[in-house]
Amino acid sequence: MKLRPPSVPLITVDPYFSVWSPADRLTDATTEHWTGKPNTMIGTANIDGTDYIFMGVHNKPLPKMEQVSINVTALSTEYKFRAGGIEMTATFTTPLLPDDYYYFTRPVSYLKIGYSSLDGNDHKVSVKVMVSAEICLDFRGFGSVETQLIEQDGISTARIGNKVQNVLGRDGDDIRIDWGYFYLSVKDGKVGAEEIPMAFREGERHGSSIFMKFVTAEKEIGCPKCGALFTFAYDDIESIVYFGDHLKSWWNKDGAKITDEIVKAFGDYAEVKEKADAFSAKLYDDAEKAGGAHYAEMLELAYRQVCAAHKLVLDKEGNILYISKECHSNGCAATVDVSYPSIPMFLIYNPELVLGMMRPIIRYSRSDEWSKKLKFDFAPHDAGRYPFVNGQVYGNNSYNKQMPVEECGNMIVMFAAAAIASGDASYAKENLDLLEMWAGYLLKYGSDPANQLCTDDFAGHLAHNTNLSLKAISGIIGLGLIYRMLGDEAKCEEKLVLAKELSADWVVRAANGDGSYRLAFDRPGTFSMKYNIVWDKLFGTNVMDKAVIASELASYKEKTRPYGLPLDNRMTYTKSDWLVWTATLAEDRETFEEMIEPLWKAYNYSESRCPMTDWYWTVTANQRGFRHRSVQGGLFIKLLEATGKMKL
Repeated sequence: MKLRPPSVPLITVDPYFSVWSPADRLTDATTEHWTGKPNTMIGTANIDGTDYIFMGVHNKPLPKMEQVSINVTALSTEYKFRAGGIEMTATFTTPLLPDDYYYFTRPVSYLKIGYSSLDGNDHKVSVKVMVSAEICLDFRGFGSVETQLIEQDGISTARIGNKVQNVLGRDGDDIRIDWGYFYLSVKDGKVGAEEIPMAFREGERHGSSIFMKFVTAEKEIGCPKCGALFTFAYDDIESIVYFGDHLKSWWNKDGAKITDEIVKAFGDYAEVKEKADAFSAKLYDDAEKAGGAHYAEMLELAYRQVCAAHKLVLDKEGNILYISKECHSNGCAATVDVSYPSIPMFLIYNPELVLGMMRPIIRYSRSDEWSKKLKFDFAPHDAGRYPFVNGQVYGNNSYNKQMPVEECGNMIVMFAAAAIASGDASYAKENLDLLEMWAGYLLKYGSDPANQLCTDDFAGHLAHNTNLSLKAISGIIGLGLIYRMLGDEAKCEEKLVLAKELSADWVVRAANGDGSYRLAFDRPGTFSMKYNIVWDKLFGTNVMDKAVIASELASYKEKTRPYGLPLDNRMTYTKSDWLVWTATLAEDRETFEEMIEPLWKAYNYSESRCPMTDWYWTVTANQRGFRHRSVQGGLFIKLLEATGKMKL
């Protein structure tokens, strides 16, 4: 990978079990949770009696191994180091295989260490990995922890957890898990626990240092071919509160024990790594063919982040629920306008996960609270605040904070896209009453939306939003295609005719007169990305005149800044997902690559060292807000188009 990741994925399991390195070299910064709070991991290598550090920041002034390379693939991150006459590799792998729920949800991540001699001499090498109690606390010093050492089938494990186990005790955004237990394991090695003085970081707390509890694992590498394998595992005990039910993750739905899973993980490493490498290689190859090498690299970096912003559980009826966390925003769970941009990735690899995103919204839409108490005839924004999925929390359910056109359009498109990708419209058929109600709302209000929020709510309310009107058109197209899948061609044609009429009217009212189209119908001379109409192209319905799209795309050239096309004329920030959706409207690959090249440069040069942001300044490449959000699944939309899966 030539792309310099703004932050490097190390452990990526779910919104709580998440460790990143915010630096070019693994030894240049303390490892972090995606929120930016320290999740300190330290790695040292003893080479012929001399200690070197290869991961994190040590409290002792140890010499650093020279990092000679880093390569990030979809499922692994590999570092290479040199010191003391050897070259050492450290490979982090989280096997998020989307077609295998067991591996997709098993909360075990790997670190494989190997070395070779550079000088032809034999060397004595041992490796030590240390993980601080921050991994199981909200922040350093938050609570007291207890440790336990476990031996099982040749696997040595050190467990650490909060002494006070308040399982699923709170919700929120900028918080880390403080229940459950973390497990650090090694085969044929030794484990322990120790106190290490750690300096506070600026803004954490007054004081120069604190003694922090660490769990440790050590392994002597007997020969270059032997290597050492470590695992990081986290048992959260319970994962999601779903309308009052406490649900476990898929991997332990039948009562599996994490210690048994750790043993299995050591036994199946070779097989799992082979599958992970094959998946990663195919993802890269397919993406390069679809959109070029720089496009493929961005998808490699995005994949684990997108998966790790979700949790997969089963409801009491055995249905898949794929709960997203609206990371670094307000922590909402199952947010519709976060799921909507993420679905291209899942439509490619497992459409059932898209249904898993929608099920909480459908359940809440049918609840007495939404339909009878609030009497809303449109789709909700969310179904809770992670990890509580008990009903919408955004805006305290005030009407002014709703996104009626946005979420109705999103839900219908998601239903249509998932049905087409899977070849099964049965779930849509079960919910035709809701889909028709939401489509009715779009027909009534979508042609010229009132002063409503859209998914880009950070920009505030906007009346007469032309792109929001395109969302309504896309939703009506989607319902038409659902009817086609259900064998009702008359109703399909009815919806497509309506969409075409709305599109023709849109072109007249949105035109600036120079081939470009407005941000709002009543604001001549303005512009915005028209990303919502991309589904018309992917579905192959061609409701919108292609000449309109071509002239709009041509107008973006003069508006593009060094790091991308701004979202609209109001500010110089942009959104990564919408930029790629807009670029996908191009009929030729050259234009697509030209439009997404500034996005690659933004990640490559940004001074904001955080997991991929989707909201950044196009002039500086620095983060405006948001990090680690599932919406980066939207970057896969060009690859989704290339698969041809969206055309009936």
